[in-house]
Amino acid sequence: MSGISGSGPECPCGSTRAYADCCGPLHAGAPASDALVLMRSRYSAFVLHDERHLLATWHPSKRPDSIPFSTNVKWLGLRVVAFRVTGDASAEVEFVARSRASNAAAVRLHERSRFVLEGGRWFYVDGDLLEKPTRT
Repeated sequence: MSGISGSGPECPCGSTRAYADCCGPLHAGAPASDALVLMRSRYSAFVLHDERHLLATWHPSKRPDSIPFSTNVKWLGLRVVAFRVTGDASAEVEFVARSRASNAAAVRLHERSRFVLEGGRWFYVDGDLLEKPTRT
């Protein structure tokens, strides 16, 4: 994981809050209050290469064995398009995340992710790409 600590640095999720007051507690194991908060913390975990958080918040039915991070990828930002509660224990978050590998053009990932609430904790289940990843 990267060296963001303390209350100073802004959270990678784009909330404009300090990491220590935003995604930091979730990365330390606190439960997310809703699917949107969890999705933002998962984006930050990708930025910070926090495999432990990503695997812990991935639903066991779909969880991979590991996350292959690339040291050449820089995450450029997250934009939440929509958040929708779909049931008593389910929700969807539509987002656009941008990244760039080395000196290549930036890539846009537009996804609608599904989340479920089980045992008082939110989990990412899976998602649908809403458009093919495009270079920008």
